[in-house]
Amino acid sequence: MDIAQLLATDGVVLRSGASSKRQALHTVADTAARALGLNENRVLESLLEREALGSTGLGSGVAVPHARVEGLERIVAVFVRLDTPVAYDAVDDRPVDLIFALFAPPSDGAEHLRALAAASRALRSSEMRQQLRQAHTADAIRALFVRDTAPATAA
Repeated sequence: MDIAQLLATDGVVLRSGASSKRQALHTVADTAARALGLNENRVLESLLEREALGSTGLGSGVAVPHARVEGLERIVAVFVRLDTPVAYDAVDDRPVDLIFALFAPPSDGAEHLRALAAASRALRSSEMRQQLRQAHTADAIRALFVRDTAPATAA
């Protein structure tokens, strides 16, 4: 699964401020709404409903919130980097500053799970997380995800 292909065209936000998990998810919902032409409140409600089932904070400052949202034809993602990490109820109790959010059509099944697994795998790398925190532009963020999912070439 090429997670770089999932990133919405205008779906990368750097230097976003939030003082709580809810505000961080609001930023994600706003980003998704603008990039995907969705209703912001509906996106936020979907994210909050999913979080009520259990935190999507993976640890090491990373969260991968996800939701099924009416109006989508395929799985899409947005990426938000917060200026200051926020408490997120992550598995390691560390605050989160890197948020890779996935949105799937309600009818989607296994593809949603594959996308979650691919995003989690990419963000598990400490080198990747460090580079995401240091990137200065949305294009640099995209390039990191493209590089991470590029097949290894034989030497």
